Amino acid sequence: MSFQAYLDTVEKKTGLTPRELIAIARDKGLADESVKAGQILEWLAHDYGLGRGHGMAMVHVITKGAEIDAKHVGTAGVHRDESAVLWLDGVATRPL
Repeated sequence: MSFQAYLDTVEKKTGLTPRELIAIARDKGLADESVKAGQILEWLAHDYGLGRGHGMAMVHVITKGAEIDAKHVGTAGVHRDESAVLWLDGVATRPL
């Protein structure tokens, strides 16, 4: 599953876009550098029922933003992404 596919699934499971979840994390003080991944994972599991894989995808965008390592872009296989910048504004609004 590509990184973007993880985020798309997070939206389907929670009803919120990744950008909306990032805003909630910021409001809760979970986007600070001092916050450990485990704290964010606990919140996502408790409030939204997200498992570790989907939670870790959100940890990345909450703590590091939308950019991912270019080594995963355009590579062969199911884990490749189309872009080094993830779309955070929802499946329905993603440009083709």
